[in-house]
Amino acid sequence: MLTQNDKRTFGETFSRYGYVMTTAQLTAEKLFYRDIQHMLDEGLIERVRWGYYHWINDHGASEVIFINRLFPDAVLCMETALFYYGYSRRTPAQWNIAIDINVSRQRFKIDYPAIRAYRVKPELLLLGETKGQIDLEDVRIYDRDRTICDVLRNMNRMDREIFHSAIQGYVKDQKKNIPNLIECAKVLRVQKRMKDLIGVWL
Repeated sequence: MLTQNDKRTFGETFSRYGYVMTTAQLTAEKLFYRDIQHMLDEGLIERVRWGYYHWINDHGASEVIFINRLFPDAVLCMETALFYYGYSRRTPAQWNIAIDINVSRQRFKIDYPAIRAYRVKPELLLLGETKGQIDLEDVRIYDRDRTICDVLRNMNRMDREIFHSAIQGYVKDQKKNIPNLIECAKVLRVQKRMKDLIGVWL
């Protein structure tokens, strides 16, 4: 059974890692299998995925920390990016991430946080990637122009209200980059949709 001092010490250790630690990090902090089992038994931590542990009493740690730790090779996209840029007012129910199509599907079998993975060809994964910040955490995210091209690619599978809000939001955005949009549309093969649905507004 853990003492209050043990719990405080373990909690402070997890706090230094944003309340999410890997087995390797725990080992580096000299916390081994027995310690992990004690924390699991006492309900202090939960296994999010094999080799990843979350301190449950995290005082509201942002979900984006989990995304960064579990999917450092992913890029935020689609509805998550739309919300980030203000093109949609609807808070996404899931984190939308773009990830290499060759990555194992097993990585997405997690209970928390909720994610939706868009599997992308390696040569397209980094197209339009930029940096952003969510809840004071640096994130990889697609820029405005790539995001709208992805919306055009997936328009038949999207909520119509979100789709129209995204198009109008982009058209009104002073930070849009039309030459970049045209180039992205060409690479992603949505030139006709871009001309038909956005070109008339520009």
